[in-house]
Amino acid sequence: MYQVDIDHGQEKQPRPLAADGGEESIHAVGQEGMAQQTHLERRKGKLASKFTLVNISTNLLLAYQSLGVVYGDVSTSPLYVYRSIFVGKLQNHQNSEAIFGAFSLIFWTITLIPLLKYVFVVLSADDNGEGGTFALYSLLCRHAKFSLLPNQQAADEELSAYKYGFSGQSTACLPLKRFLEKHKKSRTVLLIVVLLGACMVIGDGVLTPAMSVISSISGIQAATEHLSHGGVLLLSCIILVGLFALQHSGTHRVGFLFAPIVTIWLISIFVIGLYNTIFWNPKIVSALSPYYIIKFFKETGKDGWISLGGVLLSIAGTEAMFADLGHFTASSMRIAFPFFVYPCLVVQYMGQAAFLSKNIASIPNSFYNSIPDIVYWPVFVIATLAAIVGSQAVITATFSIVKQCNALGCFPRVKIVHTSKHIKGQIYVPEINWILMILTLAVAVGFQDTTLIGNAYGLACMTVMFITTFLMALVIIFVWQRSVALATSFLLLFWLIEGVYLSSAFIKIPQGGWVSLVLSFVFLAIMFVWHYGTRKKYNFDLHNKVPLKWLLGLGPSLGIVRVPGIGLIYSELATGVPSIFSHFVTNLPAFHSVLVFVCVKSVPVPFVSPEERFLIGRICPRPYRMYRCIVRYGYKDIQRDDGNFEDLLIQSIAEFIQMEAVEPQLSSSESPSFDGRMAVISTRSVQSGSTLLVSEEDFGISNSIQSSKSLTLQSLRSAYDDENPQMRRRRVRFRLPENPGMDPAVRDELSDLIQAKEAGVAYIMGHSYVKARRSSSFLKKLVIDIGYSFLRKNCRGPAVALNIPHISLIEVGMIYYV
Repeated sequence: MYQVDIDHGQEKQPRPLAADGGEESIHAVGQEGMAQQTHLERRKGKLASKFTLVNISTNLLLAYQSLGVVYGDVSTSPLYVYRSIFVGKLQNHQNSEAIFGAFSLIFWTITLIPLLKYVFVVLSADDNGEGGTFALYSLLCRHAKFSLLPNQQAADEELSAYKYGFSGQSTACLPLKRFLEKHKKSRTVLLIVVLLGACMVIGDGVLTPAMSVISSISGIQAATEHLSHGGVLLLSCIILVGLFALQHSGTHRVGFLFAPIVTIWLISIFVIGLYNTIFWNPKIVSALSPYYIIKFFKETGKDGWISLGGVLLSIAGTEAMFADLGHFTASSMRIAFPFFVYPCLVVQYMGQAAFLSKNIASIPNSFYNSIPDIVYWPVFVIATLAAIVGSQAVITATFSIVKQCNALGCFPRVKIVHTSKHIKGQIYVPEINWILMILTLAVAVGFQDTTLIGNAYGLACMTVMFITTFLMALVIIFVWQRSVALATSFLLLFWLIEGVYLSSAFIKIPQGGWVSLVLSFVFLAIMFVWHYGTRKKYNFDLHNKVPLKWLLGLGPSLGIVRVPGIGLIYSELATGVPSIFSHFVTNLPAFHSVLVFVCVKSVPVPFVSPEERFLIGRICPRPYRMYRCIVRYGYKDIQRDDGNFEDLLIQSIAEFIQMEAVEPQLSSSESPSFDGRMAVISTRSVQSGSTLLVSEEDFGISNSIQSSKSLTLQSLRSAYDDENPQMRRRRVRFRLPENPGMDPAVRDELSDLIQAKEAGVAYIMGHSYVKARRSSSFLKKLVIDIGYSFLRKNCRGPAVALNIPHISLIEVGMIYYV
């Protein structure tokens, strides 16, 4: 593994930095030197205090911004929690003692899970600042061989983001680690658990908008008797359609409104809760004691246990605190929730309980009935806006989950639009957006009752938390290198708490809870079928690679005519030559003079820096002019079409050729293998100090087709340029610098590369049809021939997903019998 920046054949040496940031080292001599050192220490102290103040102000600003993005969902839960608790058989226990017990349950639930578990433990398990179930899975895959991604290399472990969180190797976890690494089924189960958590989050994206919007709009019905339930439902559906229709513009356009809305909402419910506590029943403060929980269950028994499905709605949306960590910092989250969100929610629930203890009949519409008449309509408007904001956050999180599943090879290719140039992770997925809208409207119209929707919503939320606890226990063992006993204690403590809530949620499967299960298992089936088919296709390619001995036997001409031009052959293989190449060589009389085998792959880190994105290597000896380029992306990276991939690729190959000349270990002829020796080429160093001289010129349609003699090709290229004006802005030309000391062989190879680039670039891909063997089982034929085939035909093609220009694309038909 090499990472060398080359500037005209010379290695860039780092310059020594002085303590005060200068470029000369400071030599303190005598008293003058001591005085200078003292001055520097004081300066450092001032800078340290300055940076501390900057960090505090930055975290405070991020904490404020997180209110609109992260806490919109959990902050709107007071709209429907008490109503969801006192339904069913618990209606027989509607008295002040039961209300005191319900508030005590809510208080301790919010304290133990969001505050204790997430704020103080889970937020520490970030992956390069990213959070969520995929971040935990990524950490585990890097610290143990749990990954099922097929094309991983040792070079990936040298990425700067790869070793994040590493703290040595503990011998205590080795037996468990070896067991999980040895048994593929255990790794498959781990992946399924992670995907199930992702599917439950997608289910939240369906249920949260319906739940929040209908609950907020029901305030109109509480205030006026003229509006029927059907009118509330119609108005809710209109708002939901508008919410999903505006997704394409991106949340950043209205993001500046989000934080003020949720801030005003939280302050409003805090003031109302405090007023109700003082005015109606100050004795409710005594319910902070867990003694009232014991009294609650003594009085209600099994009915009280079933009502826990309503209590857990008070923490619905807590997972967003961890999932959206990448947009903020753990410190900002630890400021926002304990010091602002948590007190506001506790006081609001306390105030509602105080009001209900004196107004038992108001339980079906507890929140709106507890609002003083003078502020009713302003609070209603804020509640509606806050519900929309909370729904927006969950929808955005759903887009992010789909993107991450796609990067892991567990979701069909979909169109991903980056809606912000400045904020990472702000994406829009059109297909998923409209599917979510249809499913959300179906849930809203089908159930028409927030209690039934809440049963499904609570089951989805608690399942995600249950899975997060399990993954956190593994992180404590394998990443943090703590004892198995500590991880087991953490697991048992929170599984005991969450298991009680989850069992209560499962009881309500017939009363609406089945929706989240159906949604999750449908998406899980799609993910697993896609992942299974993708792995089978990759394994076919892996076992049918073209032998290098065969290529070496053909000679540098490969037994055919090598015509000017560059052929970019796309494959999922990170090593070896794909079988489509032999299909070309044996059926076509000519091929390009320069061949580059391109592999675009995902690695188990959130982001790959531009300096480490390209891996360049050589296939076969120098006269063959065959290279390999591996382009690496993290699971949260966006593959943008910048229009300069070809230019960066040519410059990177040129840097590699020049690097070979000065790095003997790269070009050693003693090694029998001519595949596998690769080097990291920094794209930034390529742009700043290239081996080739680069010139740019604007060009239009006439210049782009002047080399073509075919009128048909001219018309096709002209039409393509008209449809893609952004691709016509500039043309980059390369030429060799005047360097008499350059190796003649290196100069010839660089010259051939430049001439091939001027002749044109063609993109070659395999158009594959995957079929199950005749001897396969019925289930495998069903999955491959029907399920995987259907998904491949109805998702975006690989050429579109990789931003390959259609005018330059050559597809090779291949049938895979797996």
